[in-house]
Amino acid sequence: MIFPKIGSIATTSVVSIDINNKISDAMKKMFNNEHRNILVIDGDIFRIMRVTDILNMKSRDIDMDSSLKNIELPLVPIINKDKTVLHTLEYLNCEVEYICAVDDEGKLFGLISHTDIISSIDPDTLMDNFCLLDFLKLGKRAKWVNKDLKTAELLCDMAKNSFESVIVIENLKPIGIFTTKDVIRIIEKNDDLSKPISTYMSSPVETIGKDCSVKGALEFLREKHYKRVVVVDDEGKMSGVISQKELIATTYSRWALLTKEYQKELDEMNAELMHKNIKYKEMASKDQLTNLYNRHKFLRLFQSSHRTMVERENEMSLIIVDIDNFKKINDTYGHNVGDLVIVKISKLLVEKLREIDIVCRWGGEEFVILLPAVNIDNALLVAEKLRSSIEQLEIDSLGKITASFGVSCVHKDDDVHSVINRADIALYSAKTAGRNRVEKANSRATLEESFHK
Repeated sequence: MIFPKIGSIATTSVVSIDINNKISDAMKKMFNNEHRNILVIDGDIFRIMRVTDILNMKSRDIDMDSSLKNIELPLVPIINKDKTVLHTLEYLNCEVEYICAVDDEGKLFGLISHTDIISSIDPDTLMDNFCLLDFLKLGKRAKWVNKDLKTAELLCDMAKNSFESVIVIENLKPIGIFTTKDVIRIIEKNDDLSKPISTYMSSPVETIGKDCSVKGALEFLREKHYKRVVVVDDEGKMSGVISQKELIATTYSRWALLTKEYQKELDEMNAELMHKNIKYKEMASKDQLTNLYNRHKFLRLFQSSHRTMVERENEMSLIIVDIDNFKKINDTYGHNVGDLVIVKISKLLVEKLREIDIVCRWGGEEFVILLPAVNIDNALLVAEKLRSSIEQLEIDSLGKITASFGVSCVHKDDDVHSVINRADIALYSAKTAGRNRVEKANSRATLEESFHK
């Protein structure tokens, strides 16, 4: 079995823009080409601007006529065009679903996506007997929302959690889908965000049954040019959503079994997989810069801690920490110093907290702390001690830094997003009140309230 080379499957017609242009120029080029993202070229570095990035900028009132250089955009991984599809395995867990193919001089040759990878797979080698129902048990739960949910509330959620798509349901049956393509349309038309999401969803939703094989699902994706399959049970009710990324991972597992007769390539694959297996176990739970738990691991730990809290009738609290003026630190001293600040604060948090406390790098300069068996009053004291310790921390060439805190109690009927939302609103209050402060969350505040401020 010969693995196709990157250059043979890459799309060479790439919509791109130089980083010295304005944000509004990039948006206009995206919309004119009916794309949900655009490649931003920064010398020999490649970044990507997505619809979710635009939503975040709008929620933060960023001037769209400012330069692309002034915003933080995700890096796109780079791979030589002469490598094979096998070498894309390490990028399948990345936040960005694209990879830049470059020539030997590092110049852009083209762009490959999960769609390009999946299109290069021979369906005859796929699993005929592995049903999607079994596969769904291994996958993560997709985002489903009720048709009456306000559009503004969903846009907040999409911006905060980088959702690419959301399934709209009624009586547990999928009636529509809302993707970043629909977000573009809303932004262009400046539509009313107070209307329910059913106003703007795409409908109907094409689904496949839970008993369909992986082979059938891949053929469905190819035929429809979709990025995901919506899976339903025998009654047409939602079973889940499986992305291209997950199907690709399953497919490569099957490839490994079918290539035993090709010993040379099998040895190469096994060596690659063994090396990546070690990395993936660590990547699956830890943030690479700080070695703290990452967001994915934190969500799982929250669920288990919440169950324990309910069973033992304990209390529990959550803290969000955000480094003050972090963008200014990066702009003034560079990203290396910014990374140093993040690492220093990470170590300080671990040193000052108990072993049973769960510390996570939530994203960028933001951290989330879960305090099992700690009520809100004691959590406020913990946050204040952490705030004071950070204020006393000195970093070479930078001097003192500060951080703001939002603190929320955890209720029995909470999920992780409702707790995070309340703490986030409290953090917003701390920022607007002058930073370097600790603020307590209201018991039932919503993120939508913050979005409309």
